[in-house]
Amino acid sequence: MNDKNQISNISEILRENGISPSLQRIQVYKYLLENHTHPNVDTIYKDLVHIIPTLSKTTVYNTLKLFQSKGLVSVLTIDENEARFDINTHIHGHFKCINCNKIFDFDVESIKIDPKIEKENKIIDEQFYIKGFCKECLENEEI
Repeated sequence: MNDKNQISNISEILRENGISPSLQRIQVYKYLLENHTHPNVDTIYKDLVHIIPTLSKTTVYNTLKLFQSKGLVSVLTIDENEARFDINTHIHGHFKCINCNKIFDFDVESIKIDPKIEKENKIIDEQFYIKGFCKECLENEEI
């Protein structure tokens, strides 16, 4: 798909979710589609400011919060002082390497929530994560 078609599709996705498709919003969404690295606001800002010189960190943050409120992205809070963003909103887990800080997705089909918890409570967020050392860091003996 060429860039023009992709941007057109992103515009449609945003409109379908009640979001006006501004240049900044389109580029942030496109960035998330192309970079499954669970970026934070600073990373997105630094990578996009070259494309949109008038972009601010506040705009990136507000755009991501809007996307979150519409269910287009989920926020990862693996570390207390850092929010990362994930375009994959389906239930899945995350593994964070405590050496290189990369975050990887993993399937959580085997994790079951007690039906009593689901029946008696209103669950608004599900996050599953583990921390350790990734294969690359172990192989490179960087730990």
